[in-house]
Amino acid sequence: MKRRDFLRNTCSVAGALAAERLIHESAEASEHDANPELYRKLPRWRGFNLMEKIGAESVMRVHADPMPGNQPYRESDFEWMAEWGFDFVRLPMDYHCWIDPRDPYRFNETTLKQIDQAVDWGRQYGVHVCLNMHHAPGYRVSRKLTMNLWTEKEAQQRFNFYWAHFAARYRGCPSKRLSFDLVNEPARISSETYAKVARQAIAAIRQEDPDRLIISDGIPWGHNPVYELVDQRVAQSTRGYQPRELTHYNAPWLDRKDWPKPNWPMTKKGRKLNKNWLDRTCIRPWKQLEARGVGVHVGEWGILDTVPHQVALHWMRDVLSLWKEAGWGWALWNFRGEHGFGFLDTQRSDVTYENFRGHRLDRKMLELLREF
Repeated sequence: MKRRDFLRNTCSVAGALAAERLIHESAEASEHDANPELYRKLPRWRGFNLMEKIGAESVMRVHADPMPGNQPYRESDFEWMAEWGFDFVRLPMDYHCWIDPRDPYRFNETTLKQIDQAVDWGRQYGVHVCLNMHHAPGYRVSRKLTMNLWTEKEAQQRFNFYWAHFAARYRGCPSKRLSFDLVNEPARISSETYAKVARQAIAAIRQEDPDRLIISDGIPWGHNPVYELVDQRVAQSTRGYQPRELTHYNAPWLDRKDWPKPNWPMTKKGRKLNKNWLDRTCIRPWKQLEARGVGVHVGEWGILDTVPHQVALHWMRDVLSLWKEAGWGWALWNFRGEHGFGFLDTQRSDVTYENFRGHRLDRKMLELLREF
C-alpha cells in the first residue's frame, strides 16, 4: 500500500472515531464554533508550556531533578491554570513519543490517548490546547540531526503524515479549543525554504480538517514574521526571550561566561536596552504583520531562575505590559520550573517560596502574571 493511501485510510478511521473515542466534542460543535477567520485576530489566550512529551533527549536540564521525556499529562496542571485564571496551554512534543520505533508510520496509541486526555482536560477546564511539534522529523532547535526536514522528501512526508493524522483525529473539535503549531522555532534556513515546507504541512492538515486553526512560529527561532505565509490563513507565534543575555543568564547549555551581571534596564555595547527598546525590536515588526490580517501570539517566553528575582520581575512587567497593550496572548516557558523558568518549583535563592499542594510557589511572580 502506498504511504499516501495508508495515511488516508488511517486518518479516516481516526476521524470517524474522534467524537466517540477521543474528545467528545462533536456533539457540542455547531456552526458558530467553526471560525475560519480566527487566525486573523486571536483571543488573548494566556498560559503555559507543559513539558511531558518534549522527549528525553530534548530536555535542557538546569538542575539535577530527573525529567522523563514521555510522561502522561497531569490534570492538576489544567485545574490550577483555570483556578488562577489562565486559559491556554502549549504542548511542545517530540514525534518519537508517538511513533513505533520500528516503523515511523505506525503510531503508539498509548501516547496518542495521553494527548487526547490533555485535549479533553482543556475542554473540561476551559483551557485552549495548542499542539506543537517541538522535535519534527529532521529538525529540532539547536541540534544537528541526520535527517533534514528542509531538504529531504522523506522527512517532509513524515512531517505531513503526522499532522494529517492529528487533523483527522481531532476533526470536530472547534478551533477555539484546539490549534496546531507546526514546528518549533525554525532556523538556519531562509524564510522561503521554511514557507515551502510549511505550505505542504498546512495543505495536509486542511485536507483532513479545512478550518483547523494553524500557527506558524517566526523565523529564525521565532523572532521575525514570515511574510511568505500571509496568504495561508495561519496565525504566527513570536518569542519573548530578549535580551538573551538577561533571560538566559548562566544557562548551562549555552556556556557563555562573557555576559554581564543581570540587570534591567541594561546597557549593551553603549546602547540602552529598556522597555522602549523592546517595543521597537520585538513589538513593532509583529504589529506590521498583524496589520496584514495575521493574528499574533507569544508562544514562548520566560527568564531563568539564575537571574535575581527583582530583576526578573521588572523585566517581566515590561514585556507583559507591552503584550497587553498589543492585545497579544502568551505562553510562559514553562508551568513547572524544571528548566529553571516559571513560577512553580524553581530554585531561586532570593525567594521565600509558598508551599502550594506540595510545590514551591513563587507567589509574587504568579500574581504578576495574573495581573496581565
